[in-house]
Amino acid sequence: MIVVTNRIKVKKGMAAAMAPRFTAAGPLDSSKGILKVEVLLTQNLTDYDELNVNTYWESIEDFHAWKDSDAFKAAHQRPGAGSGPSDGEAKKESPILGSELITYEVAGIKEIG
Repeated sequence: MIVVTNRIKVKKGMAAAMAPRFTAAGPLDSSKGILKVEVLLTQNLTDYDELNVNTYWESIEDFHAWKDSDAFKAAHQRPGAGSGPSDGEAKKESPILGSELITYEVAGIKEIG
């Protein structure tokens, strides 16, 4: 089993509002090898908020298949020109300041209780 963490820095005050998006129903749910998704909000930061989105996979190959899929690309695409409101309202600026993917191999698990 592997764990892939997407460490996402966002504008202050935005993490809690964004967190539910990562556990909402979607194409990830039916991806081969996905086991679990958890979202952690880093505490005690002053300059920005941080989400750590941990996805648990049966194998690294399963994760790469998801990351290379059209469904992944569609889920991570920002709306294009012409897809916004018809009243000419400007597109909202992304709250995301940056992100980093970190991959772990699970070396051991101890379940308590």
